[in-house]
Amino acid sequence: MNGSSSTKPPFAPTSRYFGNPTGSHVDGQGVTHVYVLRRFIPPASSFATLEMHVVVQGERYDTLAASYIGDPQQFWRLADANGVADPADLETPGRSIRITLPAGIPGFPGD
Repeated sequence: MNGSSSTKPPFAPTSRYFGNPTGSHVDGQGVTHVYVLRRFIPPASSFATLEMHVVVQGERYDTLAASYIGDPQQFWRLADANGVADPADLETPGRSIRITLPAGIPGFPGD
């Protein structure tokens, strides 16, 4: 039987899974398996755009995150801000991607 739990998994505060609740499943042999519940991409309206970046040939999502956020492991923030589940979609040459504040942090008035 599947169920949800309020237990928070031990992910680092910089992880995209930080704060996501867990669920559990008891298999036929009575062993409980804990898993992270599905994470939904926040709506685009929850991000304040700082600037736009046009991707050039050879750019990677991790190097873009390092350049704009200061941490290549924060690539998921760029993916979330641009509504993509697969961060490799950010690497398409000619694509304009939004560089934003973290979700929920307001930007300029009117954003």
